[in-house]
Amino acid sequence: EDIDAVLDPVVARTLIRRGRTVLMKLGDKEVEYDSNFRMYLQTKLGNPHYKPEIAAQCTLVNFCVTEKGLEDQLLALVVGKERPDLQEQAAGLVRQLSEFTIQLAGLEDNLLF
Repeated sequence: EDIDAVLDPVVARTLIRRGRTVLMKLGDKEVEYDSNFRMYLQTKLGNPHYKPEIAAQCTLVNFCVTEKGLEDQLLALVVGKERPDLQEQAAGLVRQLSEFTIQLAGLEDNLLF
């Protein structure tokens, strides 16, 4: 699923500072940014897939309960109890993948500009 390109600065939290004012560019306009601003998006898709850049910049919450999802959660709990070292390793790999995705997006931005 794609998010409209106009929302990219909001998702990426791209801010512009002018003096004490913090602005965000939306389309061709600059609007004042409020640090309390939160944006929630929802979809009716059962299993949406987002680009890695979007997934790295947002918190995705999936409220759908499927048999496969419950199986994965149960497996994670069992592994966490029986082999906490594997659980830590998996968490580290997920964290590392997220950091690499963010780094890749940054490098792509630098390459394009």
